[in-house]
Amino acid sequence: MTDFSDLLKADNNQPARSIQIVDSKGLEAWLSSQPARVRTMAAAQKFKGKPFEQAILSGDDATDWSVVAGVADAGKLGPWCLAKLAETLPEGSYRLTGAEAGAAMLGWLTGQYRFDRYRKDENGGGGRVLLTGEVARIEEAVRLAEAVALVRDLVNTPAADMGPAELEAAAKGLAGRFGAEFGVTRGDALEQGFPMIHAVGKAADKSFAPRLIELRWGDPKHSKVAVVGKGICFDSGGLDIKPSSAMRLMKKDMGGAAHALALGQLIMGARLPVQLHLLIPAAENAIGGNAFRPGDILRTRQGLTVEIGNTDAEGRLVLGDALTLAGESQPELIVDYATLTGAARVAVGPDLPALFTNDDGLAADVEEAGRQVDDPSWRLPLWDGYAEMLKSDVADINNAGEGGFAGAITAALFLKRFVPENAKWLHLDTFAWRPSSRPGRPKGGEALGLRSVFHMLQARYGHKK
Repeated sequence: MTDFSDLLKADNNQPARSIQIVDSKGLEAWLSSQPARVRTMAAAQKFKGKPFEQAILSGDDATDWSVVAGVADAGKLGPWCLAKLAETLPEGSYRLTGAEAGAAMLGWLTGQYRFDRYRKDENGGGGRVLLTGEVARIEEAVRLAEAVALVRDLVNTPAADMGPAELEAAAKGLAGRFGAEFGVTRGDALEQGFPMIHAVGKAADKSFAPRLIELRWGDPKHSKVAVVGKGICFDSGGLDIKPSSAMRLMKKDMGGAAHALALGQLIMGARLPVQLHLLIPAAENAIGGNAFRPGDILRTRQGLTVEIGNTDAEGRLVLGDALTLAGESQPELIVDYATLTGAARVAVGPDLPALFTNDDGLAADVEEAGRQVDDPSWRLPLWDGYAEMLKSDVADINNAGEGGFAGAITAALFLKRFVPENAKWLHLDTFAWRPSSRPGRPKGGEALGLRSVFHMLQARYGHKK
């Protein structure tokens, strides 16, 4: 993982290059306050004060230079406004002139994220250090960047090196770091206790055997919060096999598990006063002689029977058993993340997780948190009228809706059958992938809906003193 710990430092008047922040509204006033040579250099570099623009300004001698950077609003810096600087400036130390970075610390860090496990980083070496007077915000910014990087690293890693065993190792490492209880259910115990997780993963090679991974942390006196993440480490589609074009990115089908691990890391790192129960149903949806079939009827931990209408609708199956276990301890709140449906991507695109919840207040809280930290999601309805699309003639429910309509909604309605009625529940159907690069947000695995949910949890449960 990229080491962010030395990229933000307290400003003690160390030597550093200065960065001046300008927006397009304030450009003329800034230019009028500068000497003629600065105006000439800005004009030569076609600097207009627009977001992500920058110009290098030479000083009085050959080694003296500074930077002017364009932002959307110089009075309120967003998370990503310094990210391109962190990607492109020469290595060294920098400080903002007349401003503090605030929320922009995050983009300064994530702009320096690198996934270099399989090739040498051509931009390796030292980093770009930002000096700040907001010392109290450094630790939180680093924690957020580390959580984002954890999602990216896990999702970017190909399935051959990121199977159920590797997810287990990641969760075990997290448990050890924060002193949490850790457990794994596999083999016969998995088949008996979590039959849908077992059914989905039983055709995989032994080294990719399915399992349920659990982590428990926190004071029993505090409110119970369960976090569940879909951990399908590769999705061939099963016997309803995907075409090659749809299978190409299926290493990211464990993106829900990556988000769950990252959210757990944030909760424990901030020592939120909650009882955390983290659950990851991990499996590979493989093809083999013992693969589950269209038309099979699976029993569930809850007791419902599920007819398999499509083996490629496997994520909701493993989540169903995990959500049942989560509900057995009667949590106040259940949050699940899943790269669940292509229908959600058609509806809201790659940037916005589709959000479903059974509580309007919870939806409003997450929406407001998303606005505050620039991590939006979009609520879709849990429209019970579509539940009839999941009817089965031979079982309690079918795992795939008929007719091809409202795929994200029917998937969420399937999950709802496994959530206790008295628990507040938040389901995020997230893409976990960025198809094109933006400053601070490279192409590849991405945390979408992570920071907003954590911000909501901070507001709801507060910090320990």
